[in-house]
Amino acid sequence: MKPSADHFSTVAPAYASCRPGYPDQLFAYLAEITNRHELAWDCAAGNGQATIPLARIFRRVVGTDISGPMLDRAPRDPKIQYRVAPAESSGLPPASTDLVTVAQALHWLETASFYVEVDRVLAPGGVLAAWTYGMPYLDDLHLDRTLGHFYHDVVGPYWPADRRHVESGYSTLPFPYPELRPPVFAMNQHWTLSEVLGYVGTWSATQFFRQALGRDPLLELAEELGEHWGPPASERLIRWPLSLRVGRAS
Repeated sequence: MKPSADHFSTVAPAYASCRPGYPDQLFAYLAEITNRHELAWDCAAGNGQATIPLARIFRRVVGTDISGPMLDRAPRDPKIQYRVAPAESSGLPPASTDLVTVAQALHWLETASFYVEVDRVLAPGGVLAAWTYGMPYLDDLHLDRTLGHFYHDVVGPYWPADRRHVESGYSTLPFPYPELRPPVFAMNQHWTLSEVLGYVGTWSATQFFRQALGRDPLLELAEELGEHWGPPASERLIRWPLSLRVGRAS
């Protein structure tokens, strides 16, 4: 069994403040395809990026993660219960859950045991939704190429092996239910240079680069991006296409 991977506890504060938010249209779609809105389980919830929007739809939401420091950074809501737990052991009652979500984390999980747990907790007709996003795109060709070079060539060798599933849009991972055909979604943010650098600093590959070489690759990236960014406080459009896999239990 693949052990649960915790690559983010050490950067929990930065992760909470530097990661992009998911689009409202995604959660409107999830609300539309779920038969009931009583209970949702957000597995590998991290700092609650998906958990909080789910609480606007469901009467109760449970957010689990193996990282206590990440959950400590999640905003509180009376409709949400956070708890430290592995993906294969949610603690939820059988056939109790209307929606299970995994946001940007399915590639870290041991999918076989996780799917057993999903099958146990989903109510009849319940929905499993997993989504991911890879390299972001900037609104300037030179900036975009610079960031792409950093992603693929500078820290590229330090991405964990399971990152290949992100690059494939999770198409290389098994999925346990007949799949629906969701709309196309993307995340869009207008960020300053420091916000982009803060986000890149949360990448697992950036962390492993620092550990392996004892230096921070963001220093050179900041200089290279800064040459064409314009005023550092000016904002650029950053776009992340989302890949979504969604299926319904019988």
